[in-house]
Amino acid sequence: MALFIRNDTARPEPYLNNATKAKKSLSYRSAGVDIDAGNELVERIKPAVKSTMRPEVLTGLGGFGALFRMDLQRWKEPLLVSGTDGVGTKLMLARLMGRHDTIGIDLVAMCVNDILTCGAEPLFFLDYFATGKLELKEAQRVIEGIAEGCRQSGCALIGGETAEMPGMYGAGEYDLAGFSVGAVERSELLDGSRIRAGHQILGLASSGPHSNGYSLIRKVIEHSGADLDSTLYTNADGDVTLGAALLAPTRIYVKPVLELLRKEQIDGLAHITGGGLTENIVRILPDGLGIDIDLSSWPRPEVFTWLQEQGNIAEREMLRTFNCGIGMVMVVPGSVAGGVAEQAEAMGLPCYKVGQVIEAAADSRVHYRS
Repeated sequence: MALFIRNDTARPEPYLNNATKAKKSLSYRSAGVDIDAGNELVERIKPAVKSTMRPEVLTGLGGFGALFRMDLQRWKEPLLVSGTDGVGTKLMLARLMGRHDTIGIDLVAMCVNDILTCGAEPLFFLDYFATGKLELKEAQRVIEGIAEGCRQSGCALIGGETAEMPGMYGAGEYDLAGFSVGAVERSELLDGSRIRAGHQILGLASSGPHSNGYSLIRKVIEHSGADLDSTLYTNADGDVTLGAALLAPTRIYVKPVLELLRKEQIDGLAHITGGGLTENIVRILPDGLGIDIDLSSWPRPEVFTWLQEQGNIAEREMLRTFNCGIGMVMVVPGSVAGGVAEQAEAMGLPCYKVGQVIEAAADSRVHYRS
């Protein structure tokens, strides 16, 4: 009779499913996510993150949330200003060239330069790093670049997220996003309302294409068959390759422009990003006003000349896609334009009088001359 007894907790061998018997034990690591590597990355980046700290930061790296205490002795009626961005397909060029040390500066720059246009001082920054497989050295270089961008802008790298997602990204691929928060006194907020016809437009030099237009840039490289290691131009520091010029990190304007803002002579700021000079300056102007820009008033960097020639890109398209050498615009009363430009130059920021604000119809707000 015992042969007919069924014991579900100790089933005789003949009842075992062969597939079940041979099944492999799975783990998160076998699925492509290495928790230990993520923990190691946190340890590696701690010195870089620590170097960005401000006294208002109350928490260290590794918690679930980050705390920031506003100094109410300094700020009387602060408005918080936030911004988020990425670096687009410039990442693909950085991966192609194996250069991961400056792309983090681009990430910070695109966010803090945006909130600067409100007159805001960046306070803290968070990053999001996503990849298919975490490569420690590569990720460390990226985040150290983010920390460098934070040091340049005076904000704290207060937190972030590293996501390892096998199947979402191919081998060697990663993506970045950033988020920044700043503050400005309500009475010092820049909203463009003081701008009038006759205001002068001062252009601050860019370091290159910054982080815009790289889908077109990559298409130009593909069609021209360009060698990224070829010399584009030579300066006092030696030869500059095409690849180096294209990967030059986005200039961060925060510290010098905040210093200029303290003199209360700037009535508007525009960050020249996607949309170029054509679309970004008019964003800060009151209705009924436009811009008249003299294209001969600043030197166009060699990298833009190369792109236009190799891609046979129309001038109209250049001005709507790239910054063409002007990364930030200051709009100031005509009476102070010369002094503001001199102060910017004294702080190491090449500055040019590129045009003026004019009365304009809604359908014709941008005028270029050369």
